[in-house]
Amino acid sequence: MSTTRRDPSALRAARGTTYQIGEVAERVGFSLRTVRYYEEAGLLTTAGRTPGGFRLYGDEAVDRLLVIKKMKSLGFTLEEMRSLLSVRDELSDPKISDARRAELRELLRTWVVLAEEKLATLRQQAGVAEDFVIGLHGDADRSA
Repeated sequence: MSTTRRDPSALRAARGTTYQIGEVAERVGFSLRTVRYYEEAGLLTTAGRTPGGFRLYGDEAVDRLLVIKKMKSLGFTLEEMRSLLSVRDELSDPKISDARRAELRELLRTWVVLAEEKLATLRQQAGVAEDFVIGLHGDADRSA
């Protein structure tokens, strides 16, 4: 009986830089359920499965989930996430024509504007929240 522990990095190298769902969830800061949800919604694909049936994901899936996480924090809908990810996916294809690449870049600029608008709204909401907290501190101080 061997007491030798397997090195996770050696296993990862042997399986082509893939991660089990728990590793992906930990890296991104999502729950397992959330990772599964985005996979079921079609925003994420697995790199395969282990012989035991566990999902495997590559670095691309981790990067994609990080983009999804950022979009989620800005309040993007699932459909908006799907649309932007499609643009990014197509832009990463070296075989697309120059004309199509120009169209996609223009679409990406539209996404930049939308993200900036969402960020401005969040900043405004944060300012209102800060004023509220300051007011509560004042109420607490006056009531003492």
